[in-house]
Amino acid sequence: MPTPDRTDPEVNELWDDFHAYVNVDSGQLRNWLLVRASNEDGFPGPPEQTMPQPGGAILDILGRRKVDLTDGDLDVMRTTVDQIQDLLADRPANGATDDRWRHALLDLGHDPLRAT
Repeated sequence: MPTPDRTDPEVNELWDDFHAYVNVDSGQLRNWLLVRASNEDGFPGPPEQTMPQPGGAILDILGRRKVDLTDGDLDVMRTTVDQIQDLLADRPANGATDDRWRHALLDLGHDPLRAT
């Protein structure tokens, strides 16, 4: 698979958008995803392998440099930005106190309670 051109203005814009919308750091996202992956008996398998997706893929991207991105990473980044934008546009009446909505955003690395 060819490596995408990292000097492409669209890739640069996507990189900036992704990091603006994913507003938690990798440690915070990892902790959240581990909580989501566990159940009352612990982890059903190795924690890193049972992390909910696309959160695990987002976490991987947060640990990469722009020059190391693959076409698949770019797809995940586009989808993540679109999903976060859609969720923010469809904010429930009770806002961030709606756990289902907030958790859906946190699964994507966006905390609506965090100041932007």
